[in-house]
This record gives sequence, C-alpha cells and structure tokens, in this order.
Amino acid sequence: MKKVACVGILVADVMASPVDAVPERGMLSQVNSITVHNGGNAMTASINLTKMGVDAKIVGKVGADMFGTYLRSCLDKAGVDTRALKEDDKVQTSASVVLSESSGERSFLHCVGTNAVFSIDDIDYDVVGECDLVFVTGSFLMNTFDGEQTADFLKKCQEKGKTTFLDVCWDAKGNWGKVLDVCMPYLDFFMPSIDEAVEIAGGETDPDKIADVFMKKGVKNVIIKLGKKGSYLRLAGQEKGKVFPIVGRHKPVDTTGAGDSFCSGFLAAYARDEEIEKCMMVASATGGLCTMAKGATAGTKSYEETLKFLEEETC
Repeated sequence: MKKVACVGILVADVMASPVDAVPERGMLSQVNSITVHNGGNAMTASINLTKMGVDAKIVGKVGADMFGTYLRSCLDKAGVDTRALKEDDKVQTSASVVLSESSGERSFLHCVGTNAVFSIDDIDYDVVGECDLVFVTGSFLMNTFDGEQTADFLKKCQEKGKTTFLDVCWDAKGNWGKVLDVCMPYLDFFMPSIDEAVEIAGGETDPDKIADVFMKKGVKNVIIKLGKKGSYLRLAGQEKGKVFPIVGRHKPVDTTGAGDSFCSGFLAAYARDEEIEKCMMVASATGGLCTMAKGATAGTKSYEETLKFLEEETC
C-alpha cells in the first residue's frame, strides 16, 4: 500500500453549537455545547487516512502552547507519524471558533497562527521521501508557503516520482489564481470545492469549463467537490468529466471536515490502487460518514467499514 504525506495546516477548532444567530453586542446567548476538536486540512487528512489503514505522515507546524500540545496529542493518539511536525515557540498555534448552526452548516472565526509562518524550510524531505503520494492541503491559509514555495515543493516531489494532490481553503484575500497558477503545472490531482473552483477559474461555473481552465494551466486531473450535487472527475485526455452522486441519505449532524474527508477517502482508495471511479465513490462515502458525527474526524471509519457503508447506501 502506498504511503501519504499530508502537508499543510493544523487547526484547533473550538466549536459552539447550535448557533443560529449571533447575539447583539454586549448580550449573551446560551448554546448546548462548547467543545474543542482537532481540525485543519492536513491534520484531518492524516488522522482520517490512519483510521482507514493508510500509513500517513503529517508535515506542518504548531506553536509551543496549549493548542499545540492538544493537536500533537490527537495525532499521537490516532497513530499518525509526527516526525515532520515542527514546533514554533514564537507564534501561537492556528485556531478557529466554529459556529455550528442547527442545520449542520457552520461559520468560522480564524487565527492563522503557525500556519502563516510554515515554510518550505520546515519540510523534512527524509519523511516526505518515504511517501508515494503527497497531499498539499490548506492553500490560501499558509501565507509563507503559498505560491512559489508550494510550486517549488510540488516540482521536487514530481521529480522524485511522487504523485501530487492539492486542496485549498476559502481565500478571504481574493488572491485565488495569483497564488495557484504557478502550482498547477506540478499537480497530478487538483481537488477544490465548487465555490473555490469558480473563483480560481475566474468566474466559470460549469465544471467542464472550470476543468478546461485548470488543465490548460497544467493540472493533469481535476476533481471538484459539488456539495449536495456530488462530485466531479475529469481525467487527463478527457474532453468531458463525470459527476458522481453523494453517498448517505441522513440529515447532517455537522459538515465540518466533510471536504477534507472526501479527499481522505479518495487518497485511501488510491493508495490501495483502486480504480479511479471506485476512489470517487469511496471519497463520497467517507465524506458522508464525516457529516454523521460532530468534528472533523469523529465520523471516519475503517476502510472496510467505509466500503460497507458505501454498499448499504448505494444498493
């Protein structure tokens, strides 16, 4: 089975639920729960992959603080390889306050912290060298690493025979293609959500046209997460892509980490050399399971359990 390096952001999520309205200034509203969870794209993927039986390495940075200690303990408990996780005693660990609505949708207040100072110089190439697949995730929240540094890193990985994957976060600064265009020639798989993909593609809304934009800039294969409409896949050499349905007929409990879990499921299947279409369905099942529990990784099951869920939900 292939090994995976998950390179990118780690975040401590402080989650309040339910929050259907923000109280007026100076006022107080009660919620049912306030809890702390591990989050951040790379951390979520590394834990999910480990739970699904894949040897996953985390490559990123935390602070020398309470949140950093908490995140490291979560990784250790999950069995993730943390040799390439760096610690910075001058910057706080990245953290978010997650306001979760009754519907399962959520809003975020975010401090970029150590993710903003993580750089290519922090990468342990010995650990990355042990891996077959390299997943960079959390672009637009890594102020130093985004852009040229990410492109240089991906280029080095491809030169060493690694298969490269990249997912992004919402870009509140609006840089979009300015940051990613330099990375696209070194991407085997690009995996944004539809909202992110529209912005990166300059306003195109049709998945095939969006894929045209990405592929002309060098991306080999395009995956777009379409939310309730499923997911889209277009492989190198194809003129049109294919849409895959969502998996799961339940009402979401919490959608935090669903996109990251989708990517995790795809990587878990790809690491097992499954056919690409099966990788997409496993990804959808993993995303569906994520929304059945509170937190970014709590809903993730073993690979075998995920396959069983997929079979039950698609029969």
